[in-house]
Amino acid sequence: MKILVLGGTRFFGVHLVNALLEDGHEVTIATRGRTADPFGSRVERIIVERTDGNAMKEAFRDVWFDVVYDDLAYYSMDVKTALDAIRCGRYVMVSSASVYELCPDIQETAFRPEQKALFWCNRTDVPYDEGKRSAECALVHNYPRQNAVMVRFPFVIGKDDYTERLYFYVRHVVKGIPMYVDNPDSQMSFIGSEDAGRFLASLADKAVTGPVNACCGGTVSVREILEYVGKKTGAVPRLEDDGEEAPYNGADSYSLNTEKAREAGCSCRELGSWLYGLLDWYVERAEKEAL
Repeated sequence: MKILVLGGTRFFGVHLVNALLEDGHEVTIATRGRTADPFGSRVERIIVERTDGNAMKEAFRDVWFDVVYDDLAYYSMDVKTALDAIRCGRYVMVSSASVYELCPDIQETAFRPEQKALFWCNRTDVPYDEGKRSAECALVHNYPRQNAVMVRFPFVIGKDDYTERLYFYVRHVVKGIPMYVDNPDSQMSFIGSEDAGRFLASLADKAVTGPVNACCGGTVSVREILEYVGKKTGAVPRLEDDGEEAPYNGADSYSLNTEKAREAGCSCRELGSWLYGLLDWYVERAEKEAL
C-alpha cells in the first residue's frame, strides 16, 4: 500500500515507519525537515509545515494515499489542515487516553466525540487533553465519511522517550534528588514505543474504525517503580513535599480496556515482560551520569 506518515522522525513514529517498511509498504514521511531520520532511501520525503493549510494543499495536490498516519494531530485545526489537503482511503489518528476521565478498565465508549460540540482550536488555545478531544471531534463531525480510526494511547515509554518522564523517577532515586509524588500508589497503564509503532502499523489493513484503546497488558504504580530501582541500587527514594514535582502527578489509578483491539487482531506485549529491563537500562544510564 501507498502510505503517508505525518511525523515519523522520532519516538514511536520511527518504530511505525520501520514496521510499515518491514511489511512491504511504500512509505512517504511528511515533516518540517528539522529532524534527521534513519530511513535512508527506503522512504520518500515531503517537507511541509503541517499547521499551514495552504502549504499542505500545495504539497499534497493531486496525490492519493491508501493510508495516512497522523502522529501530529493534537488539536482540531491539525485534523482540518490534514484532511482538507490529503486524499486517502484510511486515516489513522494518534489520540490519547487523556480524552478520558481516568478510572480502571476504561472502554472506548467512555468518551464519545460525536456527542461533544466541535470547536476549532490551535496549539496555544487549550490544554493538551482538551486539544485531543477537539481533534477527535473534528474528525467525526467534519469528516464523517472518512474511513478512520483514533488510537488512544496511555503514557508511552521507551529508551527513545525524549520526554524522559519515566527516567525522571530513576534519576532522582539514583542521584538522591528529592521528588514530590502525589500519586505513588496509582496503578497506571503504559505502552512501549516499539509496541505503539507496531500497533499503529497493524491497523493499515484492519477493518476496525472509530476510537480504539492500545496499551500493554497490566499496570504498575510509581511506588513499585521506585521500590524496584531502590532495591537494585541500594538507594532510598526521597519523597518530600518540597521536592521536584514528578511527571505523572495527578494521574489516578486507571487502565484501558483493549478488547476492541484484540478482537481486531491487534495486541501488545505484557508490561511486566519488558518494563524492568527498561528500568535496568535507565539505572545504568543514571549511574554513569552520576560518576
